[in-house]
Amino acid sequence: MKLHELHSAEGSRKVRNRVGRGTSSGNGKTAGRGQKGQKARSGGGVRLGFEGGQNPLFRRLPKRGFNNINRKEYAIVNIEVLNNRFEDGAEITPATLLEAGIIKNEKSGVKVLGNGELTKKLNVKAAKFSKSAEEAITAAGGSIEVI
Repeated sequence: MKLHELHSAEGSRKVRNRVGRGTSSGNGKTAGRGQKGQKARSGGGVRLGFEGGQNPLFRRLPKRGFNNINRKEYAIVNIEVLNNRFEDGAEITPATLLEAGIIKNEKSGVKVLGNGELTKKLNVKAAKFSKSAEEAITAAGGSIEVI
């Protein structure tokens, strides 16, 4: 293959359709918008979710409760999992938990819960600890750090 033999693939460089450029173009006069009506006008068309004046879906559906936009959701880890997956004296951070595949994403932080037994001495760094997890980690000789 030589430089002068190069050419683009069939149909890869389609020329855009220029509307309103005469009747012979196939999209002249009304420019593909049809005759009159809201959609034919400049700036015309309906907003998102508009159903022609019928009560829209988002107004028909019942709404309940309160959704707090500032809500924090924590990735939850039990001490039982930490006991099984980590060696004695290991330092556990959200990054190490992600690497080990224990949590999928950090969310607003990691919360350690006290479900299960802990026999190893671990240094755990997390956003939150339950009382039982805190007691179990310190009882096993480990340490906790709130980040």
